[in-house]
Amino acid sequence: MKRRDFSLAAAAAVAGSATLLAGLPARAQTQAPQAGKEYMQLAQSVNTAVTAGKIEVLEFFWYSCGHCNNFEPVVAAWAKKQPADVVVQRVPIAFQQNANYIPLQKLYYTLEALNLVDTLHIAAFETIHKERKRLNSDQAILDWATSKGVDAKKFQEAYNSFSVANAVRRATQLQDQYRVQGVPSLAVAGKYYTDGTLTGSFSRVLEVVEYLVEQERKAG
Repeated sequence: MKRRDFSLAAAAAVAGSATLLAGLPARAQTQAPQAGKEYMQLAQSVNTAVTAGKIEVLEFFWYSCGHCNNFEPVVAAWAKKQPADVVVQRVPIAFQQNANYIPLQKLYYTLEALNLVDTLHIAAFETIHKERKRLNSDQAILDWATSKGVDAKKFQEAYNSFSVANAVRRATQLQDQYRVQGVPSLAVAGKYYTDGTLTGSFSRVLEVVEYLVEQERKAG
């Protein structure tokens, strides 16, 4: 989902996601991506949340975004194959400060706080896109979580906690700093931003990210 929509080429690329992932090299072997065309370099770097020697990759997403739903299994599988110096983190976005976005930001960080991302992150996408149920209110999200066997009190405490509220504020700050125009999109090392509209396909997005990671690795 974008302020400007993804290209049809990007959407079509997801249909072949299994083939896409299998064909990705460890590092891009195609023509080197061009700055300003397939990725943007920030005028001012953003502080990262990783230790020295690590390279941060951020995945910006929104649970209600159909493209994000399709891309998530691809990027998740890709992330698992990255070397130890690459740290991939998800960032739920909010293009508007309303119920379509903020509860879903809080949902992700609540799952993270309760160590339930591996169990329920994909389930949240499936609830919205396969079961066609809306998770656009605090109560709807609580009901969903309890239906998945999560203790209601623990979920509510985490959902309404300062740490989750702070994480949501940080996510929106990152979104603004990277000037995110839509999702899914990725950022690298506090310096670079790319998405399917810039590259033309999801597979190329990941190739561009791998290229940028390698440039950071070489720079030391």
